[in-house]
Amino acid sequence: MPKLMRVINREQCIGCYSCMSACSRTWENALTVEKSAMRVKNYPGVEGAFSIRVCYGCIEPDCAAACPTGALTPRDGGGVKFEKSRCINCGACIKACVPRALQWDLEELRPIVCNHCGICAAFCPNNVLALVEVER
Repeated sequence: MPKLMRVINREQCIGCYSCMSACSRTWENALTVEKSAMRVKNYPGVEGAFSIRVCYGCIEPDCAAACPTGALTPRDGGGVKFEKSRCINCGACIKACVPRALQWDLEELRPIVCNHCGICAAFCPNNVLALVEVER
């Protein structure tokens, strides 16, 4: 059974960005949260709520369907694979992602694709994220 990233305890998020840092370091060799394949955003106020965006692992991903060059293709089990050499930096994939979970690298002008590896969950101190088996 395939495994995909899921937000399992949103209310436990403290906005530490450890998940984003781990993703950026692991996949982009970068010491910034901006190169993470996921996003945690805070909404200021008394409640201190956080929005957590991870790739949904769509079976028929809109981002891949919108890609004019085939740089993004559906991955077995859900989500997408990315072939950097085919990307023309058009951003059509970002516009097509309905949940706004696909991230964009502002430096290299390309999508940052989630590999559903679980590194973000491993570095989350509050069990907010998990790599979960899903039925397809």
